[in-house]
Amino acid sequence: MNRRDFLKNTVKGVAGLGISAAAIEFLNPKDILANINKDTAKVRWAFLVNTYKCVGCGFCVKACKQENEIPYDANVTRTWVERYVITKDGKRYADTPKGARDGFITTKIEMGKDKFQEVKDEDIQKAFFVPKLCNQCENPPCVQVCPVGATYQAPDGVVLVDRTWCIGCGYCIMGCPYGVRFFHPKYHTAEKCNFCYHRITKGLKTACVQACPFGARQIGNIKDPNDPITKIILTERVGILKEEFGTKPQVFYIGLDREVK
Repeated sequence: MNRRDFLKNTVKGVAGLGISAAAIEFLNPKDILANINKDTAKVRWAFLVNTYKCVGCGFCVKACKQENEIPYDANVTRTWVERYVITKDGKRYADTPKGARDGFITTKIEMGKDKFQEVKDEDIQKAFFVPKLCNQCENPPCVQVCPVGATYQAPDGVVLVDRTWCIGCGYCIMGCPYGVRFFHPKYHTAEKCNFCYHRITKGLKTACVQACPFGARQIGNIKDPNDPITKIILTERVGILKEEFGTKPQVFYIGLDREVK
């Protein structure tokens, strides 16, 4: 299922449902700390997204495309931003036009196949943006299903793709429960976010973190107790996507609505 299918199903699946289940489920700091200390590695990259700070400008998506050679006009992105609109009568809409590359320039919700849904301001209970990217899972299913070892996990936890080994079978794309993988339009190999590995290993921030003017995205070493994001993750209310899959994502969210898919 690609991202578009996901969003279509999200709209179909939740429209008409009540939003009482939209409570936020937080991680237990003791569990996070136990996972951090389970090995002796000195570096484990983790990402923090503050949904309260995201305004859906799309600067992060644009910067990522330019940094990582993703064709600008291709409808694929390593990172993207989803917009959620929940109405007072319990309907929920979600879209991500072009991955939010150009931001959300209209209030109309993209429903697919050139169809749009207009939602009146007075009917909206709440609306918010959710940046997404590869979760760099502790237990990455994409690594497990790759038959040739082209997808592998570095000692610092980041999941990488070796284009010279990838045979384009697509198993990893099907195996990822978060829909973050796609075929690169030019190289025809599996593609995904790698936390801008070429940058972070040189002490630089990821392109998306650097481009975000509101500090909605942060990256750090969760093994370092003095790292700002480690302090936030261990002391504030944070959540992860699809905890039920047991993949142990290393992308943490502040302000994550449980209804976010």
